[in-house]
Amino acid sequence: MAFLSVQDRARIEAAVIAAEQRTSGEFVTVIAARADDYRHVPILAAAALAFLLSGVWLLLPVDFSHVEFYAGQVVLFIGAAAFLHWQPVRMALVPQREKALRARHLAHEQFLELGLSSTKDRTGVMLFVAVAEHYVEILADRGVHAHVGAAVWERIIADFTRDIRAGRVADGFVGAIEACAQAMAGPCPKRADDRNELPNRLVEL
Repeated sequence: MAFLSVQDRARIEAAVIAAEQRTSGEFVTVIAARADDYRHVPILAAAALAFLLSGVWLLLPVDFSHVEFYAGQVVLFIGAAAFLHWQPVRMALVPQREKALRARHLAHEQFLELGLSSTKDRTGVMLFVAVAEHYVEILADRGVHAHVGAAVWERIIADFTRDIRAGRVADGFVGAIEACAQAMAGPCPKRADDRNELPNRLVEL
């Protein structure tokens, strides 16, 4: 991803390795440029705009042939769809609730696909970011949730989200990983027989 350098990826991976030296947690970091392409949004918006303006067009005191009217609708629809497909406009059209739902669905899907629910002691922790949606989620398996309270997660997520919104993606990941490790070090210490079950590198979607 353009906004992450090789050094950024290395910092995030190093933070995961350091955290797993302090706790029994298995940390996985995931970043998606966006949770969905939302391609249906510009199509629906362009169709609605074409219908609306076609109605206004019919009220004008100007005579149009059927061919001219149809051609005008087609040109209007294609032009509007092309403009609304531009990502900043497309994302602005999507309701925040819809963006959050899509991002949350992707986060939970990745939690299962990457094996975080299958670690030996159920201590998987995934830090997930959907950049376009400014969405952040930390998912922890039951072996961690049993020891770390909701207030702690809320504080970590709030700091993480603030960094992502400010464009400090790598700083956000590193700070959140370190905060998670600090919260888990006491109740979930690293054991002598711990082994690395999941990849340390940043997963990029």
